[in-house]
Amino acid sequence: MKDLPVPITPDRWVAHLFSARSAAEGGIVRRKVQDVDRILGRDRFLHEVRRRGFRVVENAGQFIIFCNREPVRIVL
Repeated sequence: MKDLPVPITPDRWVAHLFSARSAAEGGIVRRKVQDVDRILGRDRFLHEVRRRGFRVVENAGQFIIFCNREPVRIVL
C-alpha cells in the first residue's frame, strides 16, 4: 500500500510560500484561492501578506501576491 503524503501545516505552508525564490527576490507568486482557503484560511493569509507590506489581487481563482512594497496599478 502506498503511503499518503503528510498534510502540510499552515505554518509550513506560509514559510514555503514566502521563501520561494521569486518572493525572496521581490517578485510575484501565485496560489490557488481554493488552496489558501483550505490550508490556511483567507483571514490568516491576508494577515501574513499585510504583515510583510505586500499586495495581493484575486483573479480567476488565483491570488497573485506582489512580494515587494511597490504600488500596484491596474493598467487596462
